Order: sequence, then structure tokens, then C-alpha cells
Amino acid sequence: MSAQAGYEAAARTEARAVEARSATWMKQLVLLAAALVVLFPLYFLVITAFKTQADYSADKFGLPSPWTLESFDTALRGGRFFLWFGNSVILAVGSVVLSTVVSVLAAFAFARMRFAGRGPLLSGITSLMVIPPVVLIVPQFLMLTQLQLISTYPGAILVYAGLVTPFSVYLLTNFFKSIPHEVIESALIDGASPLQVLLLIVLPLSGPALVTLIVVNTLWVWNELLVALVLLPKEELRTLMVGITVFGSRYNNDVPVQMAGLLLSSLPMVLVYLVGQRYFIRGLVAGALKG
Repeated sequence: MSAQAGYEAAARTEARAVEARSATWMKQLVLLAAALVVLFPLYFLVITAFKTQADYSADKFGLPSPWTLESFDTALRGGRFFLWFGNSVILAVGSVVLSTVVSVLAAFAFARMRFAGRGPLLSGITSLMVIPPVVLIVPQFLMLTQLQLISTYPGAILVYAGLVTPFSVYLLTNFFKSIPHEVIESALIDGASPLQVLLLIVLPLSGPALVTLIVVNTLWVWNELLVALVLLPKEELRTLMVGITVFGSRYNNDVPVQMAGLLLSSLPMVLVYLVGQRYFIRGLVAGALKG
């Protein structure tokens, strides 16, 4: 009986191992299928950008034969690409810097200072994350018109900074709370002011969170279309996304040229992500889980 029991136990163990391997394979297949679904548009974008219109009409999903830069040349010559690029850089850098400075100061106050109404005020700022920007576009337009900031860089930068600040405050507040209180307390006992504690202790320890903010907010501002379209109606102030949209309507029958323009517009953000990827996931997870 003992031998029979041992045989049955071994058989059950083997069956569980087979089930575990089958489940692992199924998970891997599902993840592979999801990865292919996500990567196929990128594949289509890249290969189409290096085709001519004739090659694209002959084979939409095959590799270019030959690979050509003709569509990129047309994209750069057919619009004001570098002007649009410069406008996007100005707006992205200005709004991200402004929102980061404001968010750092606000998050440090919420995380490490005690004052009346701190909890409700933080909850109110955090709740602004759920409001879609399209809901605010009309009051923002009216406000900037009254302030004579419509069709100006400062007006658009203020709006963009305001839209990304709630998420920034939420993320940094949770991250600042995770810093050991003893470190800050010892600095205060040694005579450091709260601003010195922030600049000399908290910020050096918050690299992952700050990089996460810069990457996420830059990506959002760079790819945003509606605010730039409404608040910057002048042609010379168009951002890259608005310019690519107009550019696409001009070359709506030349898909490779459209794909070349889109690929060029995405390269700066790929570079931003590659530079900050080492800290990105760590900072995002830390800010989301620690409180």
C-alpha cells in the first residue's frame, strides 16, 4: 500500500507539473499575441515610411524594396517641420519645468508639513486628474482671451502646466512620504531650513520620481493636439502634432509621406524615454504604491 500511495503521489505531482507548464505556455502565448498586436502598428509605420507610394500600393505590409528616404525628404520639404518642432520643444520644456517646480514645492508641503486643510486640499488637487482636458478648453480659452494670452507661448505653457500638475503633485507627495522621516528630522535639528531640506536632501533622493514625471509629462505635452489647436491658432505657432495633422490632410493620398512625418515626430520622445528608462518604472511604481 505504501508503494501504491507513493506512486499515486508521484503521479499527482507530475500532473501538477504538466498543468503548471501548460499554464506557463498559455500565458506566454497570450503575452506574445498582445506584443504582436502592439508592435504591428509600429512595424507598419517604419516600413511604410521607407517606401515610395508605388511600392506601398504594390505591397502594403511587405518590407521596402528598395529602402528609400524619398518620403522623409518630401515630409521635410512639404511643411514647416523644423518650425513646428521648435514650437513643440518650447511648449514641452516650458510647461514641464514650470509644473515640476510647482509640484515639488506643493508635494513637499503636503508630505512633510502640517497646516489646516492639508487633506481636503490634496484630495481636491488629486481629483482634478479625472477631469478630461476637453471639458476645460472653453473656460481656458475665455480666460486667456481676457488676459490677452491667446496665441502666445506663455498662455499655452500655463495651461499645459496646469493640466499636468495634479498628477505630478500626487506622485511626488507619495514618493516624498516614503523618505525616512529620521533623515529630515536630523537635518532640521542641525539647523537646516525646510527649503534646504528639500533642495539638499529630498530632491537628491527623488531622482526616479522626478525622471518619471519629466518623461510622462513631456510625452503628454508633446503628443497633445486639442489644446494646441485651440489656444495657438496662428500658423507660425503650430506645434508638431497640429502641423502633422494639417500635413497629413495635404498628403492624404501619399501614405508613405504621412508615415515619414509621424515617424520623425515620434523620434524625440523615443529618445526621451530611452534616456530616462532606467528610473522610469522604479519611480512610477514607488510613487503609486508608497504613501
